Parts: sequence; structure tokens; C-alpha cells
Amino acid sequence: MKRLIAGALSSAIVMMAGAAGAQDLKIALIYSKTGPLEAYAKQTENGLMLGLEYLTQGTLSLNGRKIIVLPKDDQGKPDVAKSLLEQAYADDKVDLAIGTTASGSALAMLPIAEDAKRVLIVEPAVADSITGEKWNRYIFRTSRNSTQDALATAVAFGPNEASVATLAQDYAFGRDGVAALKEALAATHSKAKIVFEEYAPQNATDFTASAQRLFDALKDKPGRKIIAFIWAGPHPLAKIADLKPERYGIELAPGGNILPVMKQFRQYPGIEGAIYYYYGFPKNPMNDWLVAEHRKRFNMPPDFFTAGGMAAASAAVGAINKAGGTETEKLIAAMEGMEFDTPKGKMILRKEDHQAMQVMYDFKSKADGKDEYDLLDLVREIPISELPVPIRNKR
Repeated sequence: MKRLIAGALSSAIVMMAGAAGAQDLKIALIYSKTGPLEAYAKQTENGLMLGLEYLTQGTLSLNGRKIIVLPKDDQGKPDVAKSLLEQAYADDKVDLAIGTTASGSALAMLPIAEDAKRVLIVEPAVADSITGEKWNRYIFRTSRNSTQDALATAVAFGPNEASVATLAQDYAFGRDGVAALKEALAATHSKAKIVFEEYAPQNATDFTASAQRLFDALKDKPGRKIIAFIWAGPHPLAKIADLKPERYGIELAPGGNILPVMKQFRQYPGIEGAIYYYYGFPKNPMNDWLVAEHRKRFNMPPDFFTAGGMAAASAAVGAINKAGGTETEKLIAAMEGMEFDTPKGKMILRKEDHQAMQVMYDFKSKADGKDEYDLLDLVREIPISELPVPIRNKR
């Protein structure tokens, strides 16, 4: 298979868009290419392009139709995301859309897909409400949701009693994440209990006051005490750790994140948490290919959202093949209950709410590894059967 740098490949496809023929298969990628989540967005783009290459054996065509990817930067702004999706459906005549990075922007896009009666694959936004109360039948999500994160975190906390304080961002992702963790602890019959919630702005840089409130809430609690982070973008772990929570016997549970963020975990070996994807955990042909190719092209392993972009590509290609085309109702019928391969293994798009059911991973951080990206040890893969995600929509 011809090796092409994913970024160059993306640019080439966009250049072809101007001369796209009537039979070209057009996919809009809406993502936060600029703004605080740009690292996540770039990984999604790389994963999508690598996925399309892998799934089409390098031809970038499907059933005789050339694949045209149209990237659109929403800058992390809901109003921009909404406008870009409208443009993609109405002006670009895309067959389907994928996106976006921020949960608030994804929520703004949902009614646009419904009005246009066109499929939107949500990747990588996480808020539960996307496949919950704000969901409609044109929405399919390959990314995990807040509840899947929370259920996996509850498993990682273990069976013993613990007092938990949360530090989360004050927007849809953070608040949904805390609410989901509360429900997850109850659903898994965990003896861990949330005793305090702290919310901070998305762009916060000073966590001194937040840390003091967290410490005060936990320091006099008996038994195990944990600060759980629900955070996207630059992570506050080190800033909280610098304020010495261990003097109160408080543990830090940052959860999984992208590789550059998790490098700081090495300073705190033995931290246990749950993660959506880590390149060394899944053992399957698609992940093997992704890891090998990504190392060749980018001199590093694939990351958290790279796997998500590839999963979205797999869902799109699988649905089009199964439906025999891109007619909306046929796509919906094909995707409801559809199983498809991803770097994590099989995912299943649940018929009731179109949420991708998927495994998660319980990990521990390690102090030393064979290279700078060898950061985590697998405690165990958490199967779908242990992640009882409730159906939250009103279908």
C-alpha cells in the first residue's frame, strides 16, 4: 500500500473537491482545528484519513465513487459549527458528516442534521445529552459518552469505600461527566461516593482556590480519599499535585488522556484510572496496522482521538457498504445495530440511541518504560457487559 502522509493526503483530497463529480462520495469533517482542543481535532483528522486508507486498501474510493473529505474548522464555537454543518448539507451536498470536537458545538449541530434529514456521525464529543435528551434519529456516535467514561472509572475505583471530590470544567462535558459518574457509582454498586463538586472555567490556569476547596472537602473524611478529574485540553493534574494533596492522604485520579498529557503521569506512578484507548492495549489487525503506520509516518504511536477518527471512518464505510449507497433512510437502517471493526475491536451502534457500545480499559501509570510513550500498564479490558449504559433519549 502506498504510504502517504495523512496531512498531505487530506490536502490532496480537499483540492480535488472543487472538481468533484456527481458520483463522488463527499464527507464533511467538522472539527475544532483551532482553539483549545486543536490537538484533539488533528488526531481525529489523522485517524479518519488513515481509516479511509486502510478500509479502501489505499484506493480512497468506495463502490466506484472517489471519496472527497471536506474539512471545516468550527474553532470550538457552537454557532460556527452549526453554520458549517448547514453549509455542508445545503451547499456542498455532502453524503454524510462527521464531527465535532467540543460537546457544546456537537449539541448545536444535532438539530441541523434533523432538519436536513442527513446522517451525522458524532466523533469525538462526549456529552451524554448528544445521544440522550438532545438526540434525534439522524445522529450516530462512535465516540464514547460520559457515562461510559464514568462506568469505567467506577470499576477502576475498586470495590472499597472511598470519598471522591470531582474537578471538572464548567460546560457540557464537565457537568455531564460529573452527573454520569454519580449514576455510574450507583449503577455499579460502588462504595465510592462523591462528596464535593468543583467546577472551573475551560481556560482556567490558576487552581489554587479550587485545590483548597477540594482539600477542605476531603481532608477530614475517613478512609480512602480521591480527587477525580473530568477535563479536556491542558490538564491541571500537575498544578493540583504541586499543592501536596498527599499530606491529607488524598489520591489523584486523572483518568485517561492524550499521550502528551499522560507523560506527566510518570511523576505519579501507580495512578489508576480508566481510558478509552491506549495504543498498546488492543490486540487486533486494525490496531496493529494503525500503530505500525502511525509510527512510520509521525514517529510516534497513535493517540486517543486518532483511534476515534479511525472508528468513525469504519462506521461510515461499513454503513455505506451495508446500505448499498448513501440514501439517508437506508443508511439509518444499516447502522442501527451495526457491528464494525475499530482499533479497539468490535463496536456496536445500539439501535435505541445509536451510541457505540465499546470496551474500555483499566490502567495504572508506570514510572519507566521502553520509550517516551510507554506510559501505562493494562489492569484489564472492561467488556461491554460491565458497562450498563442507560438509554436516555425519548424515542
